[in-house]
Amino acid sequence: MTLSVRNVAVAAALSAALCTALAGCGGGGGTSASGSGSGNQAARMGTPGASAPPSSGASAGTPQAAGSSPAAAPPPAKAPTLAPGPNGLTPVFERAKQQTDKTVALTFDADMTSDQGPRAAGGEHFDNPQLIATLRTLKVPSTIFMTGRWAEEYPDQAKAIGTDPNFEIANHSYSHHAFTSPCYGLPALDAAAARADVDRAFAAFRTAGAVNTVPYFRFPGGCYDDQALRAVSTAKVTAVQWDVVSGDAFAKDPDAVAEQVLAGVKPGSVVVMHCTRSAAPVTEEAIRKIVPGLRGRGYRFVKVSELIGK
Repeated sequence: MTLSVRNVAVAAALSAALCTALAGCGGGGGTSASGSGSGNQAARMGTPGASAPPSSGASAGTPQAAGSSPAAAPPPAKAPTLAPGPNGLTPVFERAKQQTDKTVALTFDADMTSDQGPRAAGGEHFDNPQLIATLRTLKVPSTIFMTGRWAEEYPDQAKAIGTDPNFEIANHSYSHHAFTSPCYGLPALDAAAARADVDRAFAAFRTAGAVNTVPYFRFPGGCYDDQALRAVSTAKVTAVQWDVVSGDAFAKDPDAVAEQVLAGVKPGSVVVMHCTRSAAPVTEEAIRKIVPGLRGRGYRFVKVSELIGK
């Protein structure tokens, strides 16, 4: 696969790609492009609201103030990973094997594609500092799947998240381009470019000063096949999918998002959500309903690393 010029040639296609990409990130549980996972692409779209255009009226904020964190923590202990799959393919994690312990991992995709700089410069918010502040206030350990481009756009926030022991930063690629095709209209990378994209994201985290990084990778759109797993195998990462779709991408009703998560969570679940104000504007409000709801049922929130380590 080579990078598709056709998919990125015009500005309108960029906006459409963001919509479909975020819908994909909020999509189904561990579905691969080769069909080896459960469900299909239509099922992975989450709620009907996932197909709506991103809101242009995202709330304003002061990212640096909201993104401030406690004193920097020392580098964490080495995070657990899964053993390579057949023929050395990158292993894929979707849900904890230990499914009697009432633990759940909330994960948040901090999405920004490599070519969205002009939109950020024009005032579009790809960050969500209030969400991060709420997770801190509620003391919810979380895993943030961050693109390298996001870390470059918001280095202060990336550092604040990546030095806070409440969080761990995982790799969501640098460019948020597809690692296999088709994938929600995202332009595709060939194998060499895909491997380099992973490295470039980790480098962006280091440049921002994030230390709480883990060797986990989430494919943009959740799309992968054996070729994609082979392309990133030398990065020594564990690919992390999910089994619960929040449906927060482009949603307008936080209650509906909360209800979907509360209905889907099982012991050992991984929930996919977003840390992107312009395209997931009600996530923070939904979290304020999800957290007490799950705690009331006896659930304990953990990072992905704890689930993998079980």
